[in-house]
Amino acid sequence: MAEIGGLYWESHGRADAEPLILSPGLGGSGQYWQPNIAALAEQYRVIVYDHRGTGRSDRALAGRVTIGTMAEDVIALLDGLGIEKTHFLGHAAGGVIGLALALSAPERLAALIVVNGWSRLDPHFARCFETRLALLRDGGPRAYLKAQPIFLYPANWSSDHSAELDAELEAQLAAFPNADTIVRRVTALRSFDIDDRLAEINLPVMLVVSEDDMLVPAKCSHRLAKGISGAQLGVLGSGGHACNVTRPDMFNRLVLSWLSQAGH
Repeated sequence: MAEIGGLYWESHGRADAEPLILSPGLGGSGQYWQPNIAALAEQYRVIVYDHRGTGRSDRALAGRVTIGTMAEDVIALLDGLGIEKTHFLGHAAGGVIGLALALSAPERLAALIVVNGWSRLDPHFARCFETRLALLRDGGPRAYLKAQPIFLYPANWSSDHSAELDAELEAQLAAFPNADTIVRRVTALRSFDIDDRLAEINLPVMLVVSEDDMLVPAKCSHRLAKGISGAQLGVLGSGGHACNVTRPDMFNRLVLSWLSQAGH
């Protein structure tokens, strides 16, 4: 198993291609990007990793967990891989990690893509977080995971893929981090606030947004676009919070097209 500083990682594509790191959302597992890896790896050295405390990475979380400490893990991963500068694609939690890096270590990023991200806590997804944590506390991991598609996917897509989602549940349960880890990660996401620092971000940024995201309101991405000079919006009319999963072909084309123009 490939590991750097307690972080599991894997590489796809040519070793001499430009690097592109994929950072997942709240679940933290790099397996989230399976619908996208093959297409992106045709042109880039795609590096996926599991966030600390999740997946195949070290499950121990020492000290306070913040988006800043998650960003520090990315820097340690880059250093361990000998990568000075990388493209970075992050979904939700992974996206705000990318935003934190754009402020703390902009010299390490060639281009940043944030999928359904935010600059500060929004009342709607604060309510969603509270609901999900209540499910975890009162119903346990199975109830938490059973409800997860409601927040991630459009209703029609979930209905059409219901059997597939049910089949995935047992594997998700087997890989589920402990409840304290989820609580600490959610606390970090709720505390993230760079709303008054967006003008400081000075690198190519694309903000991919699903207008029908029922977890993170689309207006959060639009707010990021207004605050970050030169940021481009990549708007998907549908796809839900996990739009890279529900509409992978369109998502992959959007990412590759933008990187070919702005990521160099």
